Amino acid sequence: MTLDPDALRALEIGHAAGGEPFENGSVAAARVAYNASFPTQQGEHEPVAATSHQEIGGPNGPVTIRIHRGIGAPRAGARAVLYLHGGGWVIGNLNSHDEICRWLANLSNAVVVCADYRLAPEHKFPAGLEDCMASLRFMAENAGELGIDPARIAVAGDSAGGNLAAVLALLARDGLTPPLAAQILIYPNTDARQTADSYRRFGDGFGLTAATMAWFRDHYVRTPDDITDWRVSPLLASSLADAAPAFVVTAGHDILADEGTAYAERLRTDGVPLVLRPWPGQIHGFVSMGRNILAARQAVSEAAAWLQLQTRIQAD
Repeated sequence: MTLDPDALRALEIGHAAGGEPFENGSVAAARVAYNASFPTQQGEHEPVAATSHQEIGGPNGPVTIRIHRGIGAPRAGARAVLYLHGGGWVIGNLNSHDEICRWLANLSNAVVVCADYRLAPEHKFPAGLEDCMASLRFMAENAGELGIDPARIAVAGDSAGGNLAAVLALLARDGLTPPLAAQILIYPNTDARQTADSYRRFGDGFGLTAATMAWFRDHYVRTPDDITDWRVSPLLASSLADAAPAFVVTAGHDILADEGTAYAERLRTDGVPLVLRPWPGQIHGFVSMGRNILAARQAVSEAAAWLQLQTRIQAD
């Protein structure tokens, strides 16, 4: 596989910016560095029909959500997406992935809700997951107020957000959260054991490193036993059958490539309707790099087109 020229350029920009690896410093320093760096890679924050913020209740206290109503989304009965940002459960916020949420809202004529879920290590597993569950419940219970169709709610996320989205889809299947019409998993983290061969092939030099991913995980889990809990490692769930139809994006030059592919294969084997969309020349995080990587918006566009079709099927 050949690295996409845009991806190579994004890596060069990151390298030229310097900075210590996150694992060499404190969590606070990592957040400061990340918040300073993501605007240099992020794609355009295109206008949407409306944006609002709301504070909702959750088991661990209030959760702030951002609500984007896409251009073309109807005032009532719109399809909706709960989007969960990436960042290794440690970094990231409502702004770090906002361009993806805006693109998804407009391209799928949807209402996109992004949850500012609690981060580790201050709030270890399962606190962030519980915030995401509370956000999904809020959407379903307040569908009329939000102008959305409770039967056409999907979940989406990238990286650690893809992990949370995959887990929510299994919890929804089990009746522990409201039902979901679809799930979009963008280079998801599905196996916290971190033993896949892609950790060896792309462990250094391709953006997200194996050392950084271990640092993220170790801040997220309470004890080593959490690593094999399927709510941390959904690839280890006994069955994925009856989960919502899935659109899975993988990046070829990514330490998470193999576990993303393995999760897609498990979904297919267990009878879940699936589209697996590999991007062989891309790196981890490319969908958040629309300023430099043309494929970023294209990937969201493909996911949005699938979502429109899938939720139309679900509605029928």
